[in-house]
Amino acid sequence: MPTIYKILRYIGWPVVTGLLAAAVIWLLFPQELNNHSSMETVGLSPKNNNEWSGPASYASAVRRASPSVVNIYTQKKLEKPRHPLLDDPFFQRFFNRRDLPQQQRMQSSLGSGVIITTDGYILTNNHVVDGADEIVVQLQDGREAMVKVVGRDLETDLAVLKVDLDQLIPISLGDPNQAEVGDVVLAIGNPFGVGQSVSQGIVSATGRNGLGLNTFENFIQTDAAINPGNSGGALVDAYGNLIGINSAILDRTGYSVGIGFAIPGNTAIKVLEDIVEHGRVIRGWLGVEASQLKRQAAIQLDLDPPSGLVITNIYQGSPAHLAGLLPGDVITRINDYWVIDNDHSMNLIAGLSPGDSVKLEILRNGEKSTMMAVAGIRPNAN
Repeated sequence: MPTIYKILRYIGWPVVTGLLAAAVIWLLFPQELNNHSSMETVGLSPKNNNEWSGPASYASAVRRASPSVVNIYTQKKLEKPRHPLLDDPFFQRFFNRRDLPQQQRMQSSLGSGVIITTDGYILTNNHVVDGADEIVVQLQDGREAMVKVVGRDLETDLAVLKVDLDQLIPISLGDPNQAEVGDVVLAIGNPFGVGQSVSQGIVSATGRNGLGLNTFENFIQTDAAINPGNSGGALVDAYGNLIGINSAILDRTGYSVGIGFAIPGNTAIKVLEDIVEHGRVIRGWLGVEASQLKRQAAIQLDLDPPSGLVITNIYQGSPAHLAGLLPGDVITRINDYWVIDNDHSMNLIAGLSPGDSVKLEILRNGEKSTMMAVAGIRPNAN
């Protein structure tokens, strides 16, 4: 007993002192202690954050979209070079007509397409079917059929096909304008001809242009694997809605390197609708050639933001000519949108309907002014 009493007397004062200090700190700084205690639970997780959501599997999205994606097989006749000796009279004595080598051979290629309507309209890339003599589509259910090319748009590398089959399943359309960097996407197509396949990735960027692939570029960039044969296939969101037509890859090896590009679905749908209704794509047009104003020159001209387009040429009788624009004018705004670069401005004008009013803010000889033009129809590039 005496020993225990000594031990308690020895440690008692430090313990009591520590408890009193803790009580004082709790009374003086309760908020800080509460915040500290909650720090361990604020990490993001699917259980405690409403913004963090997503399926553990994308099988439902694939089941919804994949019946609308078709495999495309094309054949092209190629003229085989004729050996010059075959035209020599001496050597012709040793051959008869049936023994002459074939002067044509067939080249096969493959791609993908997307069923858009129940009556058989299909979207694909123009480069998939360009120059083909025969085009066959294979549906997911195994059916095959010949198709015809309804129309092409070289400026976006899109083509519209028509197949005569029943019980077609059109793809559900999403809104590419709502796509954000980081969204999960699935690429569905026929890579290397192995059959319909699905790859998964995210939206890496939106509004990609200046790549030199098409005249009009507004690509969705993705790291979902896009390989030869995927061209013309579907890029869908996590729910199976179409947001793009897979079109190209950053071609360094010929295979996917995690940088692929898809044409936004709304752009592709407009191309299809215009081709079906008008036989060609209808785009707005001003009739000017322009180049990007260098940043340093824009700063010297006191432009804010420091950007603009310098008109280098105007087509005679074009909307720009009729509006009074002149070479050397600097366009700074188009319909209240600041001019960012040439590609953005081209897309802005092309998105207008013929007859739409176009308000242009320009700089001429150091003086700012506003001019009005009426959008015309862009000449057919096909």
